[in-house]
Amino acid sequence: MAWVQIAAVSEAQTKNTMRMVRAMINKSRNKKIHQDYALDVGKTQINADMDRKLEVITSSAETAEGGEATFIIGDELEHWTTSNGGADLYATLMDNLAKTGSRILCTLNAWRPGVGSVAEKVFGSWSDQALGRSKAEQEILMDVVQAPADTDMSDPQSLRTALEYVYADCPWADLDSIMSRIWTSDAEPDASKRKYLNWPTADIHAWADPKDWAQMARPGLQPAVGAEIVMFFDGSLSRDTTALIGCEVASGHIFEIGAWDPGNSHDGDGRVDVMDVDAVVARAFERWTVVGFFGDVREWESFTKITWPERYRDQLDIWAVPSGAHKEPIAWDMRSKLFDFTRACELTEREILEHSFTHDGSAVLSEQVANAMRSQNRYGVSIRKESPSSARKIDAAVCMIGARMVRRLYLDASVDRTRFDGKAVFV
Repeated sequence: MAWVQIAAVSEAQTKNTMRMVRAMINKSRNKKIHQDYALDVGKTQINADMDRKLEVITSSAETAEGGEATFIIGDELEHWTTSNGGADLYATLMDNLAKTGSRILCTLNAWRPGVGSVAEKVFGSWSDQALGRSKAEQEILMDVVQAPADTDMSDPQSLRTALEYVYADCPWADLDSIMSRIWTSDAEPDASKRKYLNWPTADIHAWADPKDWAQMARPGLQPAVGAEIVMFFDGSLSRDTTALIGCEVASGHIFEIGAWDPGNSHDGDGRVDVMDVDAVVARAFERWTVVGFFGDVREWESFTKITWPERYRDQLDIWAVPSGAHKEPIAWDMRSKLFDFTRACELTEREILEHSFTHDGSAVLSEQVANAMRSQNRYGVSIRKESPSSARKIDAAVCMIGARMVRRLYLDASVDRTRFDGKAVFV
């Protein structure tokens, strides 16, 4: 009693798939399949003996509820959104499949980040699985072929090489025609990137382009033991990510030291392991020569103002608040540092555009850099979450920007120290 569903948010979306199905069961070309299964072929439904069927369904979640499908094809998930009923349809189909243990095969082009498509949400679920953040036992297989991040769409050889890679298993593709279309004046570059290179193009308000960030990756690279580094810490006890990001002084290389995600629950069930965070900080001081360590104060005041300064203040060459009535070796209260952090955001944004530094390819950091949105304030452009309650976190990106800032401060202070040789002349 096979029950196959081809699902989309509109019947028009299923035309390509159904066209192929009808071609394979054309009665004049394949009489035997009709004899064996007594097929009754319609425009949106194909029935066979033994109460077997293949059908097209669209975005009415109510009519799809309770179906006992044995296999589902979800077509063009980049177009399934809340506004067109696609999100509800997908949830209903997944609930149906959960009851039977059956599978869904989803097809899609690259999505537009930030519009809330089912495609992006499925990718987020796959990312959680890959990062070990998911408790679900059923695994998602994600098969994506993307053009290399350094593809130059204006260079014929670079573009052709990228298209040959992406369309390697599509011998019918006319690459010359695709290239001509990409270069047509009315073709939107972002649309071409999504449709032909399989790049999820950055949201118009995104702070950094993921492709620029990807080109700077040196996966797994960390500074040698004993190397001089600086660190920046942004902590939260629940909901937001707690992150500790390092930056090597000599090279400017960014690397993840630790990241803790307590989930998004409001009820306090998810909590960061404070002792584990403290242990990771201690190991960092044992492994490298930490010359600067700044940490945001909120929710971690006892550590940033008391515990860590008592242990490490004598090892730090640069302090978070070096002068004034309340000097602080580590505590850097971001609530009163809008100008400094905005300036750091703008400098780091420029460095990413120019590929001026490298990073270790941390999945958490890369995801949260991509999540960061541009935020205009009276001093310039900073970063923010897409909304205050969004589950798309940016705390590791904040730490990366902070670590780059601390390195610049340390290097500037080092230059100032070299200008004075300790000698005095009296006239």
